[in-house]
Amino acid sequence: MSKEDGSSIGQAPKRTKRPFVLAAVMLAMFMGAIEATIVSTAMPAIVGDLGGFSLYSWVFSAYLLMNAVTVLIYGKLSDLFGRKPIITFGIVLFMAGSILCGFAQSMEQLILYRLIQGFGAGAVLPMATTIVGDIYTREERAKIQGYLSSVWGISAVSGPAIGGLLVEYVSWHYVFWINIPLGVLSIAALWLFLHEDVKKEKHKIDYLGALLLTVAISTLMFILVEGGVHIPWDSPAAIALIAAAILFFIGFIFQERRAPEPMMPFSIWKEQSIFIANIVSLTTGVMLIGISSFLPAFVQGVMERSPTVAGFTLTTMSIGWPIAATAAGRLLLKIGYYKTSLIGGFSLIIGSIFFVTMGADSGPLWAAAGSFFVGAGMGLTSTSFIVSIQSTVEWKQRGIATAANMFMRNLGSTLGAALLGGILNSSIKQYLENKDHTKADIDVVNMLLDEKKRSELSGPLRETLQSALTFSLHWVYIGVLSFAVISLLLILFLPKKD
Repeated sequence: MSKEDGSSIGQAPKRTKRPFVLAAVMLAMFMGAIEATIVSTAMPAIVGDLGGFSLYSWVFSAYLLMNAVTVLIYGKLSDLFGRKPIITFGIVLFMAGSILCGFAQSMEQLILYRLIQGFGAGAVLPMATTIVGDIYTREERAKIQGYLSSVWGISAVSGPAIGGLLVEYVSWHYVFWINIPLGVLSIAALWLFLHEDVKKEKHKIDYLGALLLTVAISTLMFILVEGGVHIPWDSPAAIALIAAAILFFIGFIFQERRAPEPMMPFSIWKEQSIFIANIVSLTTGVMLIGISSFLPAFVQGVMERSPTVAGFTLTTMSIGWPIAATAAGRLLLKIGYYKTSLIGGFSLIIGSIFFVTMGADSGPLWAAAGSFFVGAGMGLTSTSFIVSIQSTVEWKQRGIATAANMFMRNLGSTLGAALLGGILNSSIKQYLENKDHTKADIDVVNMLLDEKKRSELSGPLRETLQSALTFSLHWVYIGVLSFAVISLLLILFLPKKD
């Protein structure tokens, strides 16, 4: 056992049964992974049932907002009080939100319950990854990351398939309830087999920092979603919201610099490898949400395929991810972090080009190919970053360092859902307003996502709505490609010596 991991073994005594803990961690991760694939697949059916297409992106933004804000808090708390109680709390809250989501009767209710679900989700993935960092050595982590990533592959195959079948033959409500048995099993295994020896000390929680960050991100997300749709960009309200977001971010930075135990210790960002990894995680987070949120709407609304087929186009992303992550475990030891990340960056660009060139006649296989390359790029980069970060810091900062990287990806997804959702809504509105015979109402697009309602549309109206959706999603994918290019350029600044 390496000296570096002496602290982690001190925190996780020998009676910890690593294979069972790994299984529990993989169950917890599977719960979060299958949630992402199932909800994305079911969203067109949910919108078709509940209405409110203009609120489509808020279903993702609400979940991602709470996930992004809380992940840092959970990371810090886990360094203070241990991983087990924090991940348990997160799983319980996640399950409560899942139950409520299944009972939602309106889009507004669903968005509220997704906030609760996201509040719990913020603890699941970073804590699961941190626990693995605690109980395995640096050399073992590269291999174990492949096992963890296989979770995404399993959820990729089962999630969209189960989601599509539930939507078509039962009800979309059940896509949320499938999480419950997974969460119960994970908690039971963690408390039976994971044992931590955390020193009892009095700590000062950075509540003010958490509040400032929450308000800053919420304000920025709101203006990104509503800007150009319900709030004109040049209006006093838009300017005031942007100014408020900037001020709260500045306040958060000042608070973290003076807090005794900051929620985000900026000292870890002084490491160039951590700094670049976190910024790239932000840009790839934008890409991830841009594809997973809006691709099913294109496949169902424009290509007129079933929810199951739409789920398949996302499945290939989650298949490419674990395959690449497993390969990354070997590549890291052979060619290092820099070259492994670089290959991932090129894969992200290739996948994005598929989406930019996608049209109504491209077919689902074209969309699936783009998803696969993006998934491979995410697997290579994310695995490189996590292993590198956990090898750079010691136990007492491993929780927050891992959470900080997760936070940046979640922040990217949160802002991406808002930004790209804003582009989608404003582009549809602009397109429809330019058509004299079409009422300029974004929510009319709801009809495309319900097969029965779509069949009732007149030919010209259906073509107009599909053209509007194609036009707007093309701009969304141009945005995705732009962030892929930025990601590759940033990777070039990673230290070349690992």
